[in-house]
Amino acid sequence: MSPASILPHVSPRDYLLGERDGAQRHEYLNGELVAMAGGSRAHNLLATRVARLLGNHLEGGPCRVFQSDMKVQIAAANRFYYPDVMVCCGPLEAEPDLYYETAPRLIVEVLSPRTAAADDGEKRINYQTLGSLDEYLLLDPDTGEGTLYRRGEAFWTRIRLDRNDALELGSIGLRGTMAWLLGGG
Repeated sequence: MSPASILPHVSPRDYLLGERDGAQRHEYLNGELVAMAGGSRAHNLLATRVARLLGNHLEGGPCRVFQSDMKVQIAAANRFYYPDVMVCCGPLEAEPDLYYETAPRLIVEVLSPRTAAADDGEKRINYQTLGSLDEYLLLDPDTGEGTLYRRGEAFWTRIRLDRNDALELGSIGLRGTMAWLLGGG
């Protein structure tokens, strides 16, 4: 039996340089790299739909919508993630780099069996350290259910949503239904 391989610690700077030209995307977890796997058809269709609907809603305003290729930095946890959809509304000149954002207002993750626990666990906890983040929405493409985390004055509120529920994203002034957001309704 051979000894376990110890992977070297990667600095944030080296990570960012490698991600610019790398063929494989990775999330950065305090010096460790985690390769990103491809998503299912349902996952990709829902993420694309959400990004398009949010982009149409925000057209002409100060906010930017990103889908899966833009990283977000979580400085407090020394992490970089690739959210499925992210809305940022701060001035571009306030961002320190062209390849990641630091102040999202809304993050949307489309769940898969492989990522659901991390999306509603470690990632949620780390995302909630961002002072700019007002809402975090998790969507399940298989069940049509969602979970919306909304920042309050003293704590975060968790709202369970099913396909027939109204959806209000106060962070970007959007009102609709889950069925509209998910498609087919």
